[in-house]
Amino acid sequence: MGKVTGFLEFDRLSEANLPVGERVKNYREFVIHLSDDEAKVQGARCMDCGIPFCTNGCPINNIIPDWNDLVYQQNWREAIDVLHSTNNFPEFTGRICPAPCEAACTLNINSNPVGIKSIEHAIIDKAWENGWVVPEPPKHKTGKKIAIVGSGPAGLAAAQQLARVGHQVVVFEKESRIGGLLRYGIPDFKLEKSHIDRRMQQMQAEGVEFRVNHKVGDNVNAEDLVKDYDAVVLAGGAEYPRDLPVPGREFDGVHFAMDFLAPQNKVVAGDKIENQIKATNKHVVVIGGGDTGSDCVGTSNRHGAASITQFELMPQPPEKENKELVWPNWPLKLRTSSSHEEGCERDWSVTTKKLIGENGKVTGLVAARVEWKDGKMQEVPNSEFTIKADLVLLAMGFVSPIQKVLDAFGIEKDQRGNAKADTEGQLSYHTSVNKVFAAGDMRRGQSLVVWAIREGRQCARAVDEFLMGSSTLPR
Repeated sequence: MGKVTGFLEFDRLSEANLPVGERVKNYREFVIHLSDDEAKVQGARCMDCGIPFCTNGCPINNIIPDWNDLVYQQNWREAIDVLHSTNNFPEFTGRICPAPCEAACTLNINSNPVGIKSIEHAIIDKAWENGWVVPEPPKHKTGKKIAIVGSGPAGLAAAQQLARVGHQVVVFEKESRIGGLLRYGIPDFKLEKSHIDRRMQQMQAEGVEFRVNHKVGDNVNAEDLVKDYDAVVLAGGAEYPRDLPVPGREFDGVHFAMDFLAPQNKVVAGDKIENQIKATNKHVVVIGGGDTGSDCVGTSNRHGAASITQFELMPQPPEKENKELVWPNWPLKLRTSSSHEEGCERDWSVTTKKLIGENGKVTGLVAARVEWKDGKMQEVPNSEFTIKADLVLLAMGFVSPIQKVLDAFGIEKDQRGNAKADTEGQLSYHTSVNKVFAAGDMRRGQSLVVWAIREGRQCARAVDEFLMGSSTLPR
């Protein structure tokens, strides 16, 4: 805990952002982490609540009260050790995690929760600045070889854990750079890719080998991986997007969100992209109200869009949740991202009926209002309207991982098209194919970075037990 009376004395302090007019001119991060004194005050607000619901609310079970107290005591060196004991990559979660831990904070019952995410952000940044994040190579090698397919957060977490207990780990990535959806799915203004690069350097020093431009089903044979390695971990992302089957879907100017976001990340990295989808001077309509849609809004703002409108099929959530009803669970409430603050019209309970165009190019969108009765969606009579659109971005979520990879291994799937693998029992995370494991989006479907890290860590323990009979890795 922090200060005994801290939660009574101090208010929540959120991290500062650079002004909108300044930050939309580039793709750099704009969130300013707390100063030492500010982080100390936030740490002081942590209560002696008896049961740390924040730890249960966190998918990786971060030992939050401990490092809150250590920051309050200004013991930053020990704080990063506690943080790293459960989280391989706090620089990722400290920037892009939605912080379910804060929703579960006991102080959140009748006040504002502790700024847990901001404290995590401050801890890891100070650790890097002071050279406390160093390679942890194994003392002994096991002689076992493990192939990991996919270099997103699940694959990286599994790779680091397995390398640290002495296994030879090779990570296969289909793109030209390591990071998976961390690198190509999240805009640089939310997560600069230098954070991934320096973790790669640490992991390489720990013995992890990275192979880029290696794609299962193309230049990598699934059968060879199973034959040549003692275990294989499938840790790719959920990349198969949900489509919009309406008239006019075939028009130019209608694109999946990732076809818009990923090329921009590559351009920021220095790549030259032909025929890049740009929002410059266009009337942009984003269909989908989640994080991916928000990223489309932020990127469109930086392109210099003429206007941006975001549609969501579901009703507008309440501005404040009923805490007595939902705490400590993740609440349904209105969330306004930094991208929305930069400029965007948002509209809820809207369904797209058709896209209209001229000469093969989209020029507009016909939509209608909907309402929900008895759990069923109904169109509101006489509610149709038309909106101008030069660029329509489909950001309605992801259905499943790419099926080609799972089919190449012959893995049994669940009803949603994910790799079927339980997380309990003697062979947790093990698929229907011998020696082949699955974790992260590949197993659970579209989810959060923090869930991917959790599954990568747990899968690593399962693989270690499978190969060695027991494991010293944490659960």
